[in-house]
Amino acid sequence: MTAADVAESPARPSALGGYEDWPGYAAHRHVADSPGAQQLADTLGVPSVTTDLGYTVHSESRHDDVITSRLSWQVGFGPRTSAWFVRPAGATGPLPGLLALHCHGGIKAYGAERLVAVPPGVDNHDDGSRPDGLSLTDGLGTVPLEMRAKLYGGRALATWLAQQGFAVLAHDTFMWGSRRFQLDPLPLRTATSVNGQRAIWREAGVEPSPAELYDAAAGAHEDTVAKAAALLGTTVAGTVAHDDLAALHVLGSLPGLDPERIGCLGFSGGGGRAMVLAALSPMIRGYVVTCMMTTFASLLPAYVDAHSWLLHSPGLARLGDWPDLAVRSSAQVLVQYALNDQLFPEQGMRDAHAYLSRQLPRERYTGSFWQQPHVFTPAMQEQAATFLTAALQPRHPSSPTPEPARTDS
Repeated sequence: MTAADVAESPARPSALGGYEDWPGYAAHRHVADSPGAQQLADTLGVPSVTTDLGYTVHSESRHDDVITSRLSWQVGFGPRTSAWFVRPAGATGPLPGLLALHCHGGIKAYGAERLVAVPPGVDNHDDGSRPDGLSLTDGLGTVPLEMRAKLYGGRALATWLAQQGFAVLAHDTFMWGSRRFQLDPLPLRTATSVNGQRAIWREAGVEPSPAELYDAAAGAHEDTVAKAAALLGTTVAGTVAHDDLAALHVLGSLPGLDPERIGCLGFSGGGGRAMVLAALSPMIRGYVVTCMMTTFASLLPAYVDAHSWLLHSPGLARLGDWPDLAVRSSAQVLVQYALNDQLFPEQGMRDAHAYLSRQLPRERYTGSFWQQPHVFTPAMQEQAATFLTAALQPRHPSSPTPEPARTDS
């Protein structure tokens, strides 16, 4: 549908396709466990989180020394959430649990699938987890392998972490994958942007895939979502945090893991999600932020347009700088900085590291610098797994928690 078609239509298309119930849900606010967490939740406008969500297991398969289960649940508004629970096969005793938070990547057609080696014969189709009856992939196809190669060094992160001994839950969050907006018909402003992109593709002789078409629309639509969130008294980051808190409680209820040994990790936008989640919930004992740490000042004037609404939330600066979110959590944190990151200036990363080194004790903060671009390499993943293994050790009254190695550069 073109912008002209939309203009001639008797009814203006919904700008909240599949989320028309969001306004009613967003009216209720999250109640946090501490005054500091409540202050952050109020600033981000986190909607009320149901902590005892039921979930459905759609499939379970054993492969590559792990058991992969496909789950879904309904958070209370919008489409159902699809997720993957991956754990070591043959494990005995409770395992440490991890919430693996997918990145933004400018790719909303897919969510947690980018982190999971989907078992042979298992796909995302026909489990009824969308209220419109469509499959989760909805004609978009499977996750392109080049996406995983570009962002995660070719590794299915959640599956690999399960092979290292963790019970890992990876879920689609608000705006991604199963939780994406329905953009057919296109809202008026989004249609204008998509038509411009189509013209560029035609000029270049490119035939976009359905997923590329969706991501072009979703990229333009994120500004509309941010406007809607402002009208509702919430934010994009706050609504994403709502979905992540709900998934955290699902993780805590899953069989075979120790609810006292839970952490999270994320790359890029997923790293920002991990930091917000740890500041909001005492359930997180250790977490990793990869390629998502800087100071607000360093983003101006040249880098502010490099980031999504996950980093920029109205009112957040009144609570402090971006590193102050890590200070709000009592969990151990590893921050991995990529010195060749095209999205963050080096000085901003070094200033954030210096600030965190002053504000947090050595047993709570580890910073490491890598000569890498914006990517979560296998070597960085291995450092993250080692850190989380130490941070999520069982608590013994007579033994202190192992202190992770600190890497300064």
